[in-house]
Amino acid sequence: MKTRSRARELALQYLYQVDVTKDHSPRILGEFMRHFAEEGDVAAWLADAASPAGDTPDQAEVLRGFVHEAEVYARELIEGVVSHLGEIDALIEDAAQNWSVSRMSTTDRNILRLATCEMVFRSDVPFKVAINEALELAKRFGSPKFPAFANGVLDRIRSGRD
Repeated sequence: MKTRSRARELALQYLYQVDVTKDHSPRILGEFMRHFAEEGDVAAWLADAASPAGDTPDQAEVLRGFVHEAEVYARELIEGVVSHLGEIDALIEDAAQNWSVSRMSTTDRNILRLATCEMVFRSDVPFKVAINEALELAKRFGSPKFPAFANGVLDRIRSGRD
């Protein structure tokens, strides 16, 4: 799994936590990121870092770089969603056709929030990438019918941004 994909997964986990606890304090975010750095899936990261020839670079160096890059991007996504939450939720509700954000499962709404944040507030992420990454998260973590629903919602948001 690539660094930004891991970062999206990390951001989703944190946003889920914030959605449930209603606590997005710097202390909570710091603790969450420390736990990620200490308990992350090291084997998967190192496998991703192996060269096509099978050579594995210095593991500690790879891990530090991977953790740092994932944490930086996850923090950017988290702050983007939190700071634009009202606007993001309004865009989702407009595109969701007869669904309110509050009716969606916690996981589903936060997947949509992440993708919407990337599509609307990040010029470095192509729409197609944001949607595809959201659909991967939807398949892994969302409710059974959510991937198709998410695809429709995000496509309508994308259409409104073209």
